[in-house]
Parts: sequence; C-alpha cells; structure tokens
Amino acid sequence: MNSKKVAIVTAASRGIGAGCARELAARGYIVSLMARSESVLDLAQELSGIAVQGSISNLQDLERLVQTTLDRFGRIDAVVNSFGDPPRPDLLDISDRMWTENFEMLFLSVVRIARLVTEPMRQQGGGAIVNISACDSQEPELGTPFSGTLRTAMEGFTKLYAKRYRVDKIRMNSVAPFFVADSMEELVGWNVPSDLMWGRPLSYIELAKTVAFLISEDAKFITGTTLKVDEARSAAI
Repeated sequence: MNSKKVAIVTAASRGIGAGCARELAARGYIVSLMARSESVLDLAQELSGIAVQGSISNLQDLERLVQTTLDRFGRIDAVVNSFGDPPRPDLLDISDRMWTENFEMLFLSVVRIARLVTEPMRQQGGGAIVNISACDSQEPELGTPFSGTLRTAMEGFTKLYAKRYRVDKIRMNSVAPFFVADSMEELVGWNVPSDLMWGRPLSYIELAKTVAFLISEDAKFITGTTLKVDEARSAAI
C-alpha cells in the first residue's frame, strides 16, 4: 500500500482547484484530480499524479474518481471539493433546470463524495475534507444567487458531517473567500471594490495555502467550521 498521503481535488484543471493541486503536490501529497477539461490530464502529469476526466455533478464520474484513486494508491487522506463558477442570472429568471444543475454541483456533489470516501478514511484512521465556498454564502447577494442559497446548504452539511464523523477523526471544513484570481483581468464583469486589502485579489496559491493548512495535522482540532478568507468583508462575526 502507498505510504504517501493522497489528496483528491475536483474542478482541478484551472483556477482554485489547480492552485490547490499544485500546493498539495508541493507539500508531498500524491494528487488525484478531476475536471471536465482535458487539460486536467496534463496538470496531473506535471504534478506526477493521476486524473479522471469527468463532472462533479455526475455520480458515476465521482465513483470512478474515488475507485481509481483507491485502486492505484490504496488510500485517500484528503478531498478538496472545488467548483466552477455558477452563473449569475436575475433571481426569478432561474429555471428549475438551472436550480437543479447548480444544486447537484454545489451541494449534492459534496454529499456524494463524502459517501464515497468516508469508509476508506474511517478504516485508515481519519482524513480531511475541505469545501470551497464563498464569503456571501451566509449573506445573500442578488448578483450571486446560488452562493446565498446552495452554498449555505453546503456549509450546513459541513457542520452536520463534522459532528457525525469526528469520533472517526474525519474532519470537514469549508473555506469562504472573497475574490480569488491571479490578475485583475480575470475579474472583468465583476463588481470589484477599489479598496482591496493588498490592492489585488487573493491568488489561487494563497487560498490553496489556507486549504492545505485545514487539511494538515496543524488543524486537527478544527472541524465543522467555515473559515472566511475575505478581508473582513462579511458583516457576520
């Protein structure tokens, strides 16, 4: 059986997911990646990991990801549930189909992968799961309707799961950033404030370092929480 720690990262072909994959690989994890884009295969090769091309909204793809990882490495120590950006329609223009598609992506994928990895993690003595949320998940904004509804539900599940599996030493947390990008050009079309704390958005690797901390032994008493990485933008304490 493989002795190195193994981390699954979803939506890993670019952005936050790719940043997390790079940071975890740099810290010695074997990475098992998934994304719809074929470019995830190139990233996996670059990082000496493996990749499955597929969608987090598809149960069969998640099953294939987890089984492929277990077959290859015999363990799963961490999961980073990253996502593509949901659309930003006007509230009542959202069709039932759009609600369902984004529910499957932002909420049900987290539940499904938890079902798939919990028993292997329990048998090996523990593990850690980090879900990528957003800072408006508990303060709904009309411009990002899916964060204020579906990511809120995801964070509720995070708390429930953490309570249920803490005795098995399996932790689940969420990370809720403000804007994340490697350049301002990536944020064209967003209402980016002019008073960003460092004059720029949080970079993918900087957020990935927070994710890596929550996965690490240094955070072994942290579970069931949502860590806001948002320059104190949210009003809640």
